Amino acid sequence: MPDHFALYIGTAFAAGVCLALLYKETLDSRRDEKPTETSTTSDELLPRSGPPAIVNGIEGCIGNTPLFRIKSLSDETGCEILAKAEFLNGAGQSSKDRVALSMIEMAEEMDILKPYSGDTIYEGTSGSTGISLATLARAKGYLAHICMPSDQAIEKSNLLLKLGAIVDRVPPAPIVEKNNFVNRARSLAKAHTESADPTTDEGELAEDAKQGRGFFADQFENGANWRAHYRGSGPEIYAQCNGKLDAFVAGAGTGGTISGVARFLKPLLPNMTVVLADPQGSGLYNRVRYGVMFDPKEREGTRRRRQVDTIVEGIGINRVTANFEAGKELVDDAVRVTDAQALAMARWLVEKDGIFIGSSSAVNCFAAVKTAQKLGPGHRIVTVLGDSGARHLSRFWAKAGDVGGAVDTKLTDILNAKDEDFQ
Repeated sequence: MPDHFALYIGTAFAAGVCLALLYKETLDSRRDEKPTETSTTSDELLPRSGPPAIVNGIEGCIGNTPLFRIKSLSDETGCEILAKAEFLNGAGQSSKDRVALSMIEMAEEMDILKPYSGDTIYEGTSGSTGISLATLARAKGYLAHICMPSDQAIEKSNLLLKLGAIVDRVPPAPIVEKNNFVNRARSLAKAHTESADPTTDEGELAEDAKQGRGFFADQFENGANWRAHYRGSGPEIYAQCNGKLDAFVAGAGTGGTISGVARFLKPLLPNMTVVLADPQGSGLYNRVRYGVMFDPKEREGTRRRRQVDTIVEGIGINRVTANFEAGKELVDDAVRVTDAQALAMARWLVEKDGIFIGSSSAVNCFAAVKTAQKLGPGHRIVTVLGDSGARHLSRFWAKAGDVGGAVDTKLTDILNAKDEDFQ
């Protein structure tokens, strides 16, 4: 009997390793496919089984994040609401790890970045992309210079400084102005490259070339962004769901997540609904619903104040980026989420499930509930938890307040939340 048991354990372990290798090989093979071609069948993608293999460096800890059932929301709606735990990515602890790694690797392939040459990565970001870039820059032999709006949570810029990045907190300004945080990062990268003189008159590498070049990552327009999710998040979700899901719900800041996942899943699951979760003040809700970029608080091309009037960070925008454009036609519907609703949902998830998330994840979960109510019981909905609430303590969670002890919030309280609830 012990011999049979040992044989069983050995066989099971070997099978788990084989499944893990098969899944990795399948994902790697997709890197060479054209983005518009999705021919994978349900038999070709299998969930990873068994413990993960040893990886090379912190960048090897990115991807293959868990997909888990949010018990309270599933029980309340009668749908299976699943969350992709992107805050468990191992470098910068957010979904932006995938994007940062993809942008750096593409730049290396194009010989725009060279490790340990003094090259510096510049980016304009509300925080999470900068944290991922700063982490991976150190891991791969670069420096990082991050520009971010000054109204973002202070813990983000504090963390960037601890990671060795140079940080510029600049006053919020619309994208049409040169002082916008994205435009500042672009101009700094350009000035850095122009000031470097890496070659001598004879064309050889100069001794003082350690200043390196400036690389503007450009997460809003860089196609490496949506491709990171097309090659990673999308296949993982498909495998974890065994090819069975009815809706995917996500917000859009750069637009990379919703576009990349939609481009992978839609050809395989043409009846699946892709839903945009959009905070107040953002114009994408009306772009998806009515084809016009307009919000009552904003006017496209004429703004001269902060870009999006919301406490939510990381999603919501008033222009169509190249990354959102890549999957725009695959987005079927949109849900508008107010600040009060996002705050109430964040508190609910702590109270009911012990899930502590950031502002954009709260928006996603609220939109997932609305999608569940629209589809009706019995459906499976996947959404994204982009980062932890620990990055939102001084702003979003300061407004949300402490959850307290014995409370019994009803889902209707979340759906009907008003600004005065958080005065």
